[in-house]
Amino acid sequence: MSDKQKTIKEDISLSGIGLHTGKEVNLTIKPAKENTGFVFVRTDLEGRPQVEADVNYVTTTERGTTLEKLGVKIHTCEHLLAALVGMDLDNAILEMNSAEPPILDGSSKFFVEAIEKVGIVEQDLPREYLVIKEVMNYIDPSTGSELTVIPADDYEITTMVDFGTKVLGTQNASMKNLSEFKDEIAPARTFSFLHELEQLLDANLIKGGDISNAIVYVDKELTPATTEKLKVAFGKEEVSIRPNGILDNLTLNFTNEAARHKLLDVIGDLALVGVRIKGRVIANKPGHFVNTQFAKKLNRQYKLQKRKNVPDFDLKAEPVFDINGIMKLLPHRPPFLLVDKIMELSDTHVVGLKNVSMNEPFFIGHFPKEPVMPGVLQIEAMAQVGGILVLANVPDPENYSTYFVKMDNVKFKKKVVPGDQVIFKIELIEPIRRGIVHMQGYGYVGDSVVVEAELMAQVAKTKI
Repeated sequence: MSDKQKTIKEDISLSGIGLHTGKEVNLTIKPAKENTGFVFVRTDLEGRPQVEADVNYVTTTERGTTLEKLGVKIHTCEHLLAALVGMDLDNAILEMNSAEPPILDGSSKFFVEAIEKVGIVEQDLPREYLVIKEVMNYIDPSTGSELTVIPADDYEITTMVDFGTKVLGTQNASMKNLSEFKDEIAPARTFSFLHELEQLLDANLIKGGDISNAIVYVDKELTPATTEKLKVAFGKEEVSIRPNGILDNLTLNFTNEAARHKLLDVIGDLALVGVRIKGRVIANKPGHFVNTQFAKKLNRQYKLQKRKNVPDFDLKAEPVFDINGIMKLLPHRPPFLLVDKIMELSDTHVVGLKNVSMNEPFFIGHFPKEPVMPGVLQIEAMAQVGGILVLANVPDPENYSTYFVKMDNVKFKKKVVPGDQVIFKIELIEPIRRGIVHMQGYGYVGDSVVVEAELMAQVAKTKI
């Protein structure tokens, strides 16, 4: 899977009726630039107001997920959003002349086919991720529904549902990779039980429903009164129960279609987190309420992760430079060599690692009863990592050195003590010009920033 953002190549147009509003709607999906995300645009309202696909705009989750921003609503957005994520897209403008996307056949199938027809284009900027590093979950105490996410290399989802009825009992469904979405998840249609259907009809909902876009599991006696109500609702002369317990003649796409559709809903609702997820989601009795509550929790975690800007890499991976490689680039030597490994290196950034042990010579005289790494040495270690960024890109690094010119906005936020592993991330603020390097550096212990500074240095040729 590419790590670059993606959008569609050209406009897509689809028409139909909204499931709950029953209104005709024209939907146009348009390409969007990087970092746009998914944005709904109500073309039927003055000013063409926008509603971003953001979990913080969720207002109701009754039989679908509804977004609302400044009084502008988008109903039942989850099937469309699931299709966008399932087709590996990051950015799209979703123009609608009504408040609800077309329900079509009650799945994501036709959205997927339309996207596949126009094609997908890779964009220039990298994709961002919410990387799951520890177990997170949300439980709805009133229903026992629970969503959990655990670390994983890809976006995986497993749904487990138990409907407690004879016609539809326990079902499971899994998706190991988004590449499975098109064939295994997208065709799974929405469903309802007969007793729920009656309630929805009495509440004047599902105005756009018919037997072609929703599976109805008959979990109660089909009385003459109910039969007449369904005839009117669906515009049919007759309704009946098939041997598999489904209303009328609709054929299941999968034996576990209900569980697969619940998985589809999870993808659509978690699209509202606003970022791709690297982790395995386990959903026990999922529903729109618990899905979106969990999405809010993940959204908060992502904002915290983004604010801390903690570098994500495998500490067990082979380093770009070990201590021997570092000594070939830097003139420093122990005890004043304060970098142990370089884990990442590009033209604009570098990530280095310093293991702080009790054997450091500065602990002998610096707070010997309460060993603390001196702040000035934290900055020196950061600068040495920054020196690697510069010197690794010159053909004869042994003939150059980097010297401090200026330090700004230096902040020490937590003590660094023996046993800590400090990860330094340095990024260029602007391109190197005339030997002047302007960098922003951060030092982390775990997920906490311990030191940060804006550094300026000069690269000079060593006098022989």
